[in-house]
Amino acid sequence: MTAPEGKSPHAGHRRRLRDRFLKGGSGAFADYELLELVLCLAHPRGDTKPLAKRLIARFGSFAAVLAAESERVREVEGAALAVVRAAAEWLAREEAMVKPVLSSWQALTDYLRVSMARETREQFRVLFLNRKNMLIADEVQGQGTIDHTPLYPREVVKRALEHGAAALILVHNHPSGDPMPSKADIAMTREVKDACAKLGIVLHDHLIE
Repeated sequence: MTAPEGKSPHAGHRRRLRDRFLKGGSGAFADYELLELVLCLAHPRGDTKPLAKRLIARFGSFAAVLAAESERVREVEGAALAVVRAAAEWLAREEAMVKPVLSSWQALTDYLRVSMARETREQFRVLFLNRKNMLIADEVQGQGTIDHTPLYPREVVKRALEHGAAALILVHNHPSGDPMPSKADIAMTREVKDACAKLGIVLHDHLIE
């Protein structure tokens, strides 16, 4: 049986998949089914199930596909995945900003995990907070190699003053997956803390993702 003219032959399957999602959420979905829904954005008429299964087989999970570098997936799929990834990051950031950071630590770490998930090199970020410890800015201060990123205390303090920040949180990732701070990390944290203290700016923490 052929599909009516102008309609995708896979429209019924897509509708059933969408209805299942709207009624029951993502809990009962396999990874490839969630990815199949996302890929419908890139392929409005084709069958996305085989492609979804291939991507899951290649990268290992729905989350891993979303985190994959765009060069590793075809351009059209990469665009659709980037939209979902950007939406997830935006939602996580909004959640982190609605309350004082120190009272919503899980929301903050969720946001950082989403926003830094794709980084294969060390990246240093500085979170600038106001006097109520609300997030007012999140800036990347440096990109480095797989195991080193330079951070300059003078530049951190300068940006804090420009933002009118009362407190900071330093964040950087270890692409190796080892969250233990190095001796260089500890020394740099001390330098930034001392520089900030001279101007009455508090360094709350230094997180390693």
